[in-house]
Amino acid sequence: MPEFLFEAESILPASRESVFAFFSNAANLARITPPSLGFETLTPPPIELREGALIDYRIRLHGFPMKWRTLISKWNPPHDFIDEQLRGPYRTWIHHHQFAELPDGQTRMRDTVCYSLPFAPFSAVALPFVRREIAGIFAFRQHVIRELFSEAR
Repeated sequence: MPEFLFEAESILPASRESVFAFFSNAANLARITPPSLGFETLTPPPIELREGALIDYRIRLHGFPMKWRTLISKWNPPHDFIDEQLRGPYRTWIHHHQFAELPDGQTRMRDTVCYSLPFAPFSAVALPFVRREIAGIFAFRQHVIRELFSEAR
């Protein structure tokens, strides 16, 4: 089962505590997900993010509804956390969120995703498309987050 790596980084004009607080609110995930995915949280609020928390979502991939279940496998406020897909479109999806305080009061946010596709080796045909899709989702996310934190200043 081949695994692939995606990395993204943003510098946000806000303290690490406020950036981490934003990501600690599961309701904010819908705000930073492209509308084309039809993202909705199925777990009733309030959702307390902590190690061991399970969160259920529904997304639409190219019109097809799909459930996604996430486990928060690491919770280390305000430094980092990891969410892992237990059920969803990927064979494996492990997303490490890291938050580093910068000397100028800004925050470096780094996303590292280790993923693999189902149905290997047949999924190799879809890999270029999947890579573009993931890059697009994170580009949208970075744009929205930068706007949100720039407006908050």
